[in-house]
Amino acid sequence: MDVRAQSKRAGWRMGAHMGIGLFTLFSALPFYVMLITAFKRESDLYDPQNNPFWFTEPPTMANLDLLFGSTKFLTWLLNSFLVGALVVVITLVLVIPAAYSLARLAGRWGETLGIGIFLTYLVPPTLLFLPFAKVMAFLELQNSLWALVVAYPTFTVPFCTWLMLGFFKAIPRDIEEQAMVDGYGRLGAFVYAVLPLAVPGILTVVVFAFTLSTSEFIYALAFVQNSVQKTVSIGVPSELVRGDVFRWGSLLAGALIASIPVSILYTLFIDQFVAGLTALAK
Repeated sequence: MDVRAQSKRAGWRMGAHMGIGLFTLFSALPFYVMLITAFKRESDLYDPQNNPFWFTEPPTMANLDLLFGSTKFLTWLLNSFLVGALVVVITLVLVIPAAYSLARLAGRWGETLGIGIFLTYLVPPTLLFLPFAKVMAFLELQNSLWALVVAYPTFTVPFCTWLMLGFFKAIPRDIEEQAMVDGYGRLGAFVYAVLPLAVPGILTVVVFAFTLSTSEFIYALAFVQNSVQKTVSIGVPSELVRGDVFRWGSLLAGALIASIPVSILYTLFIDQFVAGLTALAK
């Protein structure tokens, strides 16, 4: 290989590394701002002459003391995880058989029906929360976490059904047909031959459903008012903003702490998440 080709390849490699480095810095910037703001004094934060990306005054724990000592932040975290876990279970129970039926049993109408189901996901919650309020009143679930457990699957199930539909279609039919030749029925072939191959798609659904349900704001604001029943997405902004007074240090500390479990979830399942989205795009 001549010197010119080696120099060109080294230039491309350096450009790629610089691009990845810039993208990494851009992606990490929100977390850095949340982290440094969580320990800044208000006088340091509100002075426009100070460096917003570093401490001009000594760090303080006052923002964390306010968050943990004067609010029900730990209760909101627990509520968020409880609602997220229940929504994930409900979503998986409904989505897996629905997506498999559309992919294998609905014939040429399956994909059209899947797209129709996905389109319901695009209806904004700002339009749906009014009729949902009547449903929650009928079910006597106002001001309760169970209102969120009932409401959230209405947007996780359509999206995740469309997601799993593409994943099941990517699994060759020959595998389950061979299982049926070996003596399994349709259900047995689905459980023992198809589901193990669909694990990346199922994990993608888990990540999506949990993330969407823990970050949702409109339904949580409309259906839950009691402080002990709130989730993080509504508890932090509603309890730490009083009129025109914003507790920015505590607000960003709460946002940072709440984002850590979701970040860990994405990190643990990033390979399966990418595999699921790649299968969907084929």
